[in-house]
Amino acid sequence: MRAIVGLAALVMALSACGGETGATGTTAAGGRGASAGPSASGTPAATPSAAPAPTLSPSPKRPLPKGPNLSGCYTRDDGKIFTYGEEKLPGVVMGKGATGVVISYERGGNACTWRPLADRLVSAGYRVLLYARDLEAIPEDNIVDMARRLDKERGVGRIVLAGGSMGGTLSVSAALKLGDRVAAVVALAGPPLPEEAARLRVPLLQIAGVYDGDRAQRMRESDDAAVLAPDRQVVVVPDESAHASSLFETPHGPQVLDTIMAFVNRHGT
Repeated sequence: MRAIVGLAALVMALSACGGETGATGTTAAGGRGASAGPSASGTPAATPSAAPAPTLSPSPKRPLPKGPNLSGCYTRDDGKIFTYGEEKLPGVVMGKGATGVVISYERGGNACTWRPLADRLVSAGYRVLLYARDLEAIPEDNIVDMARRLDKERGVGRIVLAGGSMGGTLSVSAALKLGDRVAAVVALAGPPLPEEAARLRVPLLQIAGVYDGDRAQRMRESDDAAVLAPDRQVVVVPDESAHASSLFETPHGPQVLDTIMAFVNRHGT
């Protein structure tokens, strides 16, 4: 089954959230941000008297958690903290359930921005693994290792791979290595290579903002190649340039999360 949700369809489906417009941030001529000019009578516009600049208090810094944690935002209160590799890099396994989800973040990011999805998954009864990426490892092998670790958790029977940008692209690479243990792949702004998409035999969901570079076009190319996938869906988010997990913080964030949850529920249970 194949579903491509284009710009017009998403505008209708997501209109309730009031998407942003003007992705470049450029001020239109005569719009907000235009310089004040003379009044219509030719009299110079009045200049407001200067007021002293307010003294800004520094924003309070979030204290770093004590004890084992992942990226300062997941602790033992969230789940089981583990370490792996020679560098003792941290990870966390959250929640319970027979289906596990491995989340791999985008280049230059960390696991914290994936908290909205992780919390939704845990609340829905999934087991979720997030981790600090091993920069010395082959990235897709790192994902494979995390999937195998989660697969060994008591009661876990199936695995979903989810990731952003390179984490999404390489989740497809990892799925090809893991075989039938993978139930589905979710890629946010991480189009797989068409030659790898052509070999994928599990459901694939791809999501990206319409203004996030050329990713929407590349997603469609990967979708066209993924003829063996039993279900594939492309979602192009209108009026958005936000990249990967940054989409969760946009006006369309709730709908993006709902789309991912619906896909995982359909194929992960």
